[in-house]
Parts: sequence; C-alpha cells; structure tokens
Amino acid sequence: MTSMGLRFGIIFLLQIVIGTLGNFSLLFHHACLYFSGFRSRSTDLIVRHLTVVNSLVIVSRGIPEVMAAFGVECFIKDLGCKLVFYIHRVPRGVSVTTMCFLSILQYIIISPRNSRWGELRVKAQKYIGPFNILCWVLHMLLNIRAPMLITDKWSNNNVSRGIEFLYCSVVLQDKDMDSVFAALTFSHDILCLELMSWGSGSMVFILHRHMQHVHHIHGHHVSSRPTSETRATQSILVLASAFVFSYTLSSIIHVCFSLFDKTAWWLVHTSAFINACSPTVSPFILMRREHCISRHTWRK
Repeated sequence: MTSMGLRFGIIFLLQIVIGTLGNFSLLFHHACLYFSGFRSRSTDLIVRHLTVVNSLVIVSRGIPEVMAAFGVECFIKDLGCKLVFYIHRVPRGVSVTTMCFLSILQYIIISPRNSRWGELRVKAQKYIGPFNILCWVLHMLLNIRAPMLITDKWSNNNVSRGIEFLYCSVVLQDKDMDSVFAALTFSHDILCLELMSWGSGSMVFILHRHMQHVHHIHGHHVSSRPTSETRATQSILVLASAFVFSYTLSSIIHVCFSLFDKTAWWLVHTSAFINACSPTVSPFILMRREHCISRHTWRK
C-alpha cells in the first residue's frame, strides 16, 4: 500500500462516514417530525427517498474503493463485482431521476395557482409514490447489461478493451450492443439534466418576479426575510446546481476513460470521489432548509 493509496483510503472513509451519517440524520429528522404529528410537505416523500438512494450510492462505491486503497487484495470475486457495480449503477440513475423530479415539483409548487403548472400541484403529489417505484424499475432495466460487462481483475488479467478499476474490470465485448447501452443511459441522464436546468431556471425567474412584485406593492417597507417556500426553493436550487456540477465533472472523467488505453489509478479514485460528492453534501444542504423553516407552519 502506497502513501498516496493510504491518503485516498482515508478520504473515501471520511466521505462514507460523513455522507452516511448526514443522510441518515436527515432521514431520522423526517421520521421524528412524522411521528410527532407534523404535517408533511409536498416534497418530503421525495427527500426521504433521495436520502436512501444517496446512502446506497455512497456505500456501494465507497467501501470497495476504501478496501482497494488500503491494499486489500482479492476481497471481491466475479459475482461480487457484478453485484457491487449493479447496486451502484441503479441507485445512481435513480438519484438523477429523483433530483430531476424534485426540481420540477418544486417549480410546480411555487408556480401561481392560476397558471397551468399550478393546476398540476395536487395531481403531481398523488403520483410521488408510484413515481419512486417506477424509477427503480426503469433503472433496473436500463442497467440490466451492466453485470455482463463486469469481471474481477484476478480472473481476467488480459483486458484488451475496457476499463480497469482497482478491484474489477469493465470488459467491452460487443461494440454495437455496448454503444446502444451507453446511448440509452446517456440520453436519459442528459434529458434529466436538461429538465433539471429548466426547472431551476424557471424557479429563479419566479422568485425574481415575486420579489419585484412585493417591492412594487410595499416599497422599501417590505421585510427582507424570505418565506419558508422561498427558503425551500433556494435549497433545492443549490442542491440541483451541486448535482449538475458533480455530474459534469464525472462525465468528463468518463470521457477520459475512453481516451486512454490503460486507466490511471488516480483517475479511477477521482471518479469515485466525485460520484459520491453530491450524495454526501446534499443532506447538509437540505438540513439547512429544515432548520430555517418555522415549525408551526407544519403542524396538523
């Protein structure tokens, strides 16, 4: 085990601890509010779902990276590699879709009631549960080919075309099939990011127009303290921005994977770290919103 590997191992270990504790703290906070009789908000079910998904993303990729960085060899076999990558890929895709839906739903919530988007507010809330289930089914199907491409490094030492991780290898066998599989996944992610960006931009426009309207009516005597809904929207905007930034960096690194014949170990570590950055920081962004919103507005 090299000194650089030890540093990466410590970084991954801290990321797992901080991210997992953050997500479960947020989930515990929501559970306490629910059993204490507080009225749930429209986005609460999605936030709870996102915390579980984020925890799976962090743990499924982080633990193998920690063990590999600390120099543990042969700790995972072929079946384990397939299972680990599948468990990581599915929640990661669910996380993209859930963040997209959260941004759009928040935009619908803050839209004027007399607009066409405002009319969808009640209808959208009814389909949050089925939507979460549909997300899992969709990404389980989209990633069904992923286990077929994964093998452990010790049973496949001659990887002529593929990506080598520290404990597993991605073997690209059928060029046409692999291209179709990559195109489906990439198209889904791009569509979600575009919708997320559109929802975020629309929320910024509505908040700006609302502030102008308030200042026009009340002049300089209006309170500068934002409402609870404004705080919630600002938190989701920050969360969406962090997610898009993290995903963009991750995509650039995956492009680098395809450009090099032999994948550099530091590039693999960097990719794993960036993939887990958004799931790690998101609970703290959302918890800031929880502390800012007054509790008396949630009571039944």
